Amino acid sequence: MRSIEEQEHENEAMESYLSFKLDDEFFAVDVKKVIEILEVPGITSIPLSPDYMAGVINLRGKVLPLIDTKVKFGLDPIEFTVDTCIVVIEIEVEGEVLQIGTLVDAVLEVLEVPQSSIQPSPSIEAKYRLDFIRGMIRREEDFIMLLNLDEVFSIQDVMYMQEANETMSSEELTEK
Repeated sequence: MRSIEEQEHENEAMESYLSFKLDDEFFAVDVKKVIEILEVPGITSIPLSPDYMAGVINLRGKVLPLIDTKVKFGLDPIEFTVDTCIVVIEIEVEGEVLQIGTLVDAVLEVLEVPQSSIQPSPSIEAKYRLDFIRGMIRREEDFIMLLNLDEVFSIQDVMYMQEANETMSSEELTEK
């Protein structure tokens, strides 16, 4: 016999989140914001860019800015392994929609989660900026931090990404 709580979860709309790993921490983003997942190709660096800007890549003739997500979150720079990949996401900052690539240690899985099971983010002893965290998803013994992507990337980030798009042409990228 199912409990009332299990029956309520069955009737509740499920949300989908892509989970990934940065060091030993687990994060997730709304699947609706994910465009695609890529292997890491050659990356063209951008001189005088912020530490978290890993560079740009040529994505089917378009310049795609890359963010080192670990550096953005105050961790050591990403160390490339066979599991390292790029999650191409769409963000909105001050009404502007932009596609960017975020480097992650490993993509894990797509989670189907009832909205009611997302817990509020912690308010004390936070390792990361609380405005970056939309909530927490409990997964067995671990917690997965649900990111608020529109807060993670600021208007300053968007300006750097636009500059990268303007200064690096597709031709320059294919030459390298």
